[in-house]
Amino acid sequence: MSTRFLTVPGLAGSGPQHWQTIWEVQQPDFFSRIEQDNWDWPNREDWVERLQEIISKLTSPTVLVAHSLGCITVVHWAAKYSSPWIEGALLVAPADAELSKRLNFVEGFVPISFLPLPFKSIVVASTNDIYASIKRSQFFANAWGSEFINLGKKGHINAVSKLQDWPEGKDILKQLANSGFVGIK
Repeated sequence: MSTRFLTVPGLAGSGPQHWQTIWEVQQPDFFSRIEQDNWDWPNREDWVERLQEIISKLTSPTVLVAHSLGCITVVHWAAKYSSPWIEGALLVAPADAELSKRLNFVEGFVPISFLPLPFKSIVVASTNDIYASIKRSQFFANAWGSEFINLGKKGHINAVSKLQDWPEGKDILKQLANSGFVGIK
């Protein structure tokens, strides 16, 4: 059974130039997306429940591919729910909802859950991310039991970072997929 990938965007969703969207367009048979009712005024309860709604319908091994506030959504989901289908999570540029003044309007995302994740995970961070320091991202990885990858200066690892289809990210994602994985182009 092939591994599938479920993207979990952050604040404002991921636009057409974001690597999450590009991956979905490149491989629609393997990638699907969580769609939230309100990308601009996030509410933890709503976002976590939507994630649970989609995960509860899974029928194949799945890796979560989260970005920014989507990462924080995943850890809150894992603190409340579980699924035998979730085999891993790629957590890219987790937004520090506790310390970032830029995220003061997000509802209910603090305190961030620091429980270890019950599946393999990798936190990928940048040294010049305006939404979380590299030290804080390393702290997240340690708390969640995640492998940690420092990309250097890549901003918030989003469309503004001009990563296009982010081949390095695809290589990292391959580490999370099981032996049934067909392949990422």
